[in-house]
Amino acid sequence: MERSTFLRLADDAIQRVENWLEDFDPDEVDFTAADGVLKIEFAGGPTFVINRQTATDQMWYAAGVRAWHYDRDEASGEWHCDKDGHELFARIAETVSSKLGREVAIPS
Repeated sequence: MERSTFLRLADDAIQRVENWLEDFDPDEVDFTAADGVLKIEFAGGPTFVINRQTATDQMWYAAGVRAWHYDRDEASGEWHCDKDGHELFARIAETVSSKLGREVAIPS
């Protein structure tokens, strides 16, 4: 994938999560974003991190003690885990739901 294409797609993915997080109460979930890294911060911790990995053309997501690497699937336009194929945004919703103790929607 061309570098400029990857950067655009990765930044779009980060922006999608950023837009989703804006709907949360900042006392419950807050976030900071800079230069291809988005930190999802919870009251009392921990911090989850989604970031682009330019060297591998991947998105990486870390939540607590777990971390995953995602490749872009050109056919579907989605980011899929390179180990088991799950989708990035579904995993973000799953881990945030688990942390908050309630179901949250998948970032759209």
